[in-house]
Amino acid sequence: MNKLGIVWGCVVLLLLASCGKDGEEESERFRLLTGVTWASDSLLVNGEGAGSPGQMLADFRGEARFREDGTGTFGVYEGRWEFAAAETEIIIQSEALSIPLTTRIAELTAASLKVTTAFPNPEVPDEPFMIRMTFKAK
Repeated sequence: MNKLGIVWGCVVLLLLASCGKDGEEESERFRLLTGVTWASDSLLVNGEGAGSPGQMLADFRGEARFREDGTGTFGVYEGRWEFAAAETEIIIQSEALSIPLTTRIAELTAASLKVTTAFPNPEVPDEPFMIRMTFKAK
């Protein structure tokens, strides 16, 4: 009986030790995104430079930090982020934003993050703003 208890104890310990984050390992893209603080490099709206004070999306300029727990800071905003579409998109949600911001990852390396998105244009709803943001690892 004592040997059976030891065996069961070992089995339970092995099961607990093998259960990581939902049983899944972090992907390379997850490690690249969360491993550094990203400093904004450029911001284009409809192909033109943007992000200066007073301009659209100026509050996104600065640093972006994607934490492993799904929270983060994005310029002056704080909120939550998650991967979507097989880690080819990032969805950012914040109480300060009226809608979630879904971005397509154009490039993600150890040194560079480039994302694109369409953002609603309140003046011309059928013509969203086409946005491209680039970041460098800090």
